[in-house]
Amino acid sequence: MKKKLFAVLLSSLMLCTAMAGCGGAEETSSPATSEETSYSWDELTQDDSETAAVDTSEEVVIDPENMYRSELTNEWIDKSIQDQRPVAIMVDNEKTALDHYGLTQADIVYEVMNSTANGEITRFMAVVKDWEKITRFGSIRSTRPTNFMLAPEYNAILIHDGGPFYINDYLGNPWVDNLSGGFARIDNGKSREFTEYVTTGEIEKRIKAANIDKEYNSYYKGEHFKFADDSAPTNLQAKSDAQACSLVDLPFPHNGSELEYDKESGKYLYYEYGKAHVDPENDNKQLAFTNVILQSAKCEQFDENGYMMFNILNQSGKGYYITGGHAIPITWKKGMDTDPTRYYDADGNEIELNTGKTYIGFVSTKRWSELVLK
Repeated sequence: MKKKLFAVLLSSLMLCTAMAGCGGAEETSSPATSEETSYSWDELTQDDSETAAVDTSEEVVIDPENMYRSELTNEWIDKSIQDQRPVAIMVDNEKTALDHYGLTQADIVYEVMNSTANGEITRFMAVVKDWEKITRFGSIRSTRPTNFMLAPEYNAILIHDGGPFYINDYLGNPWVDNLSGGFARIDNGKSREFTEYVTTGEIEKRIKAANIDKEYNSYYKGEHFKFADDSAPTNLQAKSDAQACSLVDLPFPHNGSELEYDKESGKYLYYEYGKAHVDPENDNKQLAFTNVILQSAKCEQFDENGYMMFNILNQSGKGYYITGGHAIPITWKKGMDTDPTRYYDADGNEIELNTGKTYIGFVSTKRWSELVLK
């Protein structure tokens, strides 16, 4: 069903009564630091195509004096933001929240189970370096303890709308900076929980109001990934433990997430809920990744409502690295919150990612055997 590009209707106007991945429990929202802004649907609706489009953007003209290699993708970007901290934006992944706006602007996208209830629904955490270019991103939703362990790896500012009381212990950590609630509300005909978006200029305004460091601070541990040289990209096919991988079928029962390899672009195209995942804010481009990393990790459930977290601090586990139509088994290792997760091949060498965007999917150890690569 998900092996073909489907026509994608622009945002549904149906009201939703289902809770998005929180098992029906009420969440607490941190006090907003700025007033909410409301917009009508018509004010922000664009004349978008209804079908997915693979990114065909023109090649970047490189100016080494004014550009540098991004620490998140190894792509050439404006040097003026070299010291700027990225943000990590929590994006609701309930079907009612579709379409997602702005997600193709993310450099790294995490997909992590958000609840053991509601079919083990997932939620995105989108890491964005050049966030000043955001015009509309989301819809945004609450966060979980796992995200307070992942965002500090990049010294990223976590953007969300509240969360269960289980996050309270993490909010006080000195290496945690976050912006919770108070972002623009856009009338899209849906229930209120699906209407909050990050819009133009809000991040800059909120950072200043909260007196948060805009540039990397003392908790930044340096570049997160190792990247292969563009002249000698990582070729997994040459490895003895490699397997062909044109499809990644993730064991996420609620979302049915898949990644399909597009040989022409050399990227893995993302699908969920039986259709291509597109971005109306950016010409209906389909979400696509050069690198795919899968991590198996233990999950701890807190209560009967499904609230949970992945145990990743001072832990290690197995996984896969996937690029260029092939996959290899890897291991991962992480220390404390601010320590970047490191990924190693079977010989114990740290893997080298290819230049481009990365998808990182967390799969519980209980469902790891259900993962399909083919």
